[in-house]
Amino acid sequence: QVQLVESGGGLAQPGGSLRLSCAVSGSIFRIYGMGWHRQAPGKQRELVATIRSDGVTNYTDSVKGRFTASRDNSQNTIFLQMNSLIPEDTAVYYCHGWIQGTVTGVRDYWGQGTQVTVSS
Repeated sequence: QVQLVESGGGLAQPGGSLRLSCAVSGSIFRIYGMGWHRQAPGKQRELVATIRSDGVTNYTDSVKGRFTASRDNSQNTIFLQMNSLIPEDTAVYYCHGWIQGTVTGVRDYWGQGTQVTVSS
């Protein structure tokens, strides 16, 4: 069984920073592409950033230049460094990944989500 556990959310002031982590644990054979999504109240979940197994990243336009995704393959962990936060970044942030388990094929997994609130 594979699990994704996010951490690092919380309250930040506009212009501030937060760093999210997503640790993958369980019966892992290989981790492929991973990403961060967010869902604000009353809105659809949106893709924020993706990071391939080779570290190549992609971002939605609204966070380009402010957010940076990274991964530590040795720790099976990905990160999202969020700088210059604005109130519109307030949302529940979810980690997502395409993972092959030791006894399962490749499928996608979601974390439980972590709340990020940007407010003065």
